[in-house]
Amino acid sequence: MTEKNENGHVLRGHVKWFDPGKGFGFVVADDGGPDILLHANVLRNFGQSSVADGATIELSVLETERGMQAVEVFSIDTADLPIGAGLSDFADMDPEEMASSPLEPARVKWFDKAKGFGFANVFGSTEDVFVHVEILRQSGLADLLPGEAVTLRVMDGKRGRMATEVLSWDAAAKVAAKADAK
Repeated sequence: MTEKNENGHVLRGHVKWFDPGKGFGFVVADDGGPDILLHANVLRNFGQSSVADGATIELSVLETERGMQAVEVFSIDTADLPIGAGLSDFADMDPEEMASSPLEPARVKWFDKAKGFGFANVFGSTEDVFVHVEILRQSGLADLLPGEAVTLRVMDGKRGRMATEVLSWDAAAKVAAKADAK
């Protein structure tokens, strides 16, 4: 069911695919209809540079000469994404402890989506932090770019320092603002 607001129709759907290198992807509405173009600028206005394929998304769309286009993202939910086998490293970790570890500012060293992992460095440290593609997906992101500023929740794991959550820089600022408001 779609609603209407000043920017067009508000609807829910899921991300069909998104390629941060190309700067766009497509969303399929829950109610059906044509694919909806999701441009990287619209996603950046929400505070993310990428989004995981299959993520549930709520957005505002307009019909243009070129078809349906997203104009604003309201929410992204990754709770229904399947958990991959690559998360066995976290099986023995306490989920509450993982969720309560502090957010640390970091910069992506490199990330290879095809290999399924990459590394980042927490500001002020040269020690590498392992970032698994499944953690990235659970965090609602599809890819990371070298030099990209992010925030990480980090714990010591079987392979050394490992990210348990990755947030875009803008999303982390929103989390911090909500925590300060409490």
